[in-house]
Amino acid sequence: MRRQGNGANVAGGTGSQGAQNGYWLLAPTLAVMALGLAAPLGLVAVYSLKNQTGISLSEGWTLAQYGEVLGRASYRTLFWRSLGISGLVTLVTVLLAYPMAYFVAFKARRAKFVWLIALTIPFWTSYLLRVFAWKIILGFDGVINSGLMRLGLIDHPLTFLLYNPFSVVVTLAHAWAAFAILPIYVSLEKIDRSLLEAATDLGDGPLRRFLRVTLPLSMPGVIGAAVLIFVPTTGDYVTPTLVGGPAGSMIANVIEIQFGRIGNWPMGSALALVSMTAVALVAGAFVLLARWATARVR
Repeated sequence: MRRQGNGANVAGGTGSQGAQNGYWLLAPTLAVMALGLAAPLGLVAVYSLKNQTGISLSEGWTLAQYGEVLGRASYRTLFWRSLGISGLVTLVTVLLAYPMAYFVAFKARRAKFVWLIALTIPFWTSYLLRVFAWKIILGFDGVINSGLMRLGLIDHPLTFLLYNPFSVVVTLAHAWAAFAILPIYVSLEKIDRSLLEAATDLGDGPLRRFLRVTLPLSMPGVIGAAVLIFVPTTGDYVTPTLVGGPAGSMIANVIEIQFGRIGNWPMGSALALVSMTAVALVAGAFVLLARWATARVR
């Protein structure tokens, strides 16, 4: 009995020491996250509870900024537009990325690495350069309009290609395509091929096999790609500024104006926190959907 007790004490001590070593290893990362993320977020929260007169802040605390954010119709319109554009970008990107990921996972047997490199080559260039490239392509005198006019298919340039939500969706879908392809590819690559063979032996055709086996098993990757795209595109302000115009502006553009041109940090902070909360709720819904899909497959 003593030996067992001593062994348990030694095991307990070893486990405790391992946990302490693990905490020490995580300490630098936690410190960086605290200084780089938690501290600025806390400062934004403090600013959102203040009133600003000129360049000075009030001494007390108030929820007036949140009341104005939630009560003003223009802000609500921008919130819904931002969520709608980001949701559409997510849908379009995933629909375009899935066939490419499927091809690389199941068809490109010997050249998978080459295909993956080829898919990421456009993203080696600057994000701004790609946005400007789409501005040139979709512009009034851009590649599309010039080509269609030279072919005699149109007499006047198409005005709906640029400075509207359509151009924002197209540009963002291209900008985030690789970030959708890779998680979907990983999910497809993990599928046990014997399950597909079993479905074929039981009489399932290609379409039925895809709907009953491949698609459900790849849903975690699809949901992960959706979250990976939806969260950052909601806060994107560069693309709406360059190709969106007034009709394609999103909530991040107003936040940038509040912090930059106007200098109203309390209002900008309140807008940022409300936007983060809305995005977090949608991302949480994505996570719950992923868990449901995974549990259903199992």
